[in-house]
Amino acid sequence: MSIPATQPKALCRDCGNRFASTRNRCPSCGSPRMVAHPELDQLSIAHIDCDAFYAAIEKRDNPDLIDKPVIVGGGRRGVVATCCYVARMYGVRSAMPMFKALDACPDAVVIRPRMDVYVSVGRQIREAMQQLTPLVEPLSIDEAFLDLSGTEKLHHGTPAEILVQFVKRIEQEIGVSLSVGLAANKFLAKIASDLDKPRGFSVIGAAERKSFLEDKSTSIIWGVGKVLQKKLAADGITTVGQLQRKDPTDLAKAYGVMGLRLAKLCQGEDDRHVSNERETKSISNETTFNIDIADPRELSDILWELSEKVSFRAKNAGFAGRSVMLKLKSNDFKSITRSRQLHDPTQLADRIFRTANALLQPEADGIKRYRLIGVGLADLCDPALADPEDLVDEQAGKRAKAEKAIDALRNKFGKESVGLGRALGKDPTSTAKER
Repeated sequence: MSIPATQPKALCRDCGNRFASTRNRCPSCGSPRMVAHPELDQLSIAHIDCDAFYAAIEKRDNPDLIDKPVIVGGGRRGVVATCCYVARMYGVRSAMPMFKALDACPDAVVIRPRMDVYVSVGRQIREAMQQLTPLVEPLSIDEAFLDLSGTEKLHHGTPAEILVQFVKRIEQEIGVSLSVGLAANKFLAKIASDLDKPRGFSVIGAAERKSFLEDKSTSIIWGVGKVLQKKLAADGITTVGQLQRKDPTDLAKAYGVMGLRLAKLCQGEDDRHVSNERETKSISNETTFNIDIADPRELSDILWELSEKVSFRAKNAGFAGRSVMLKLKSNDFKSITRSRQLHDPTQLADRIFRTANALLQPEADGIKRYRLIGVGLADLCDPALADPEDLVDEQAGKRAKAEKAIDALRNKFGKESVGLGRALGKDPTSTAKER
């Protein structure tokens, strides 16, 4: 079918067919899911975001949950990590306290996060992205920027066509849905991916960027949180259009470096490149308790469990850390953070735990009650530098060898095949109880 060059071409998101945008359904498969835009074939910067990622995996793995409101998060004292779109219809949102979420949606199915599963699926999707282009910039476990410039000959299609095929492949092979934003730059692509969730595919072209942004709230701009939004509103600026009409010099005087950033972004300008060299700064895990805990032994047990998770993630990601961090939140919501620099970097759960536990002991007096505990590795470096043989503490060397032997067994037979004991007066074959 010949389409006039001046007429925008539509792209069917189900079968990939190209047709005249005057139609409201694909003439090949009859699908109404189409994307059409005058710049569709000229744009190459994409933002891809998984839809309700954790909840989508839980529904994939348990089909009985398909039509039910699902919340992934801690117990009643925790917060919502994410929720499915059914739960969102009741007003449930990410980061909402669990008791408020359950008040809004009493029939919700609450599932504790399975981070190892989510990380594994996220890695599968990331690897599939890297087959499209080497320029993949992850933002989190379930979203990334892609620069598809120059990939047309390799994939025999425009970036838009490649993305339609990619989304269909991920849904079929991995079982989660994605939303795509395609635009002239990263700022606009990120906005576009949020426009039509779930399973969205939205386009913001270079020619329309100012007009598209004009009537939007200033909160649509990256970096404009509640505090800055209130400050802008106090100065009479509530929409992006009002920012567009301000002199950049005046914005710089009023808001400093952020003012210069606002002056560019409000015009839809963003000269940042998609980079595949995004730096991971730390690896951490934390948990919020259903009931406040004061008992030092119980806090140590949980700390061991978290240390194992951090160690597992560091080993899989290819990092070691030069410092260990401890995080606590008391029952009156006061946060305590402590850190200790190590003589040598580590990946080992044993060293992470022993260092963090030493930081915990002065805070765990058996009286003060805590609602959250967390542990992390920071100052990340090459694992080749990690955990040299300890010539002073022979037991440390034995524990390290035992942990590495268990790692080998887990790699061969699965993560749950064998547990590592704390060696702090417990049965050395036991593990901290699951919370």
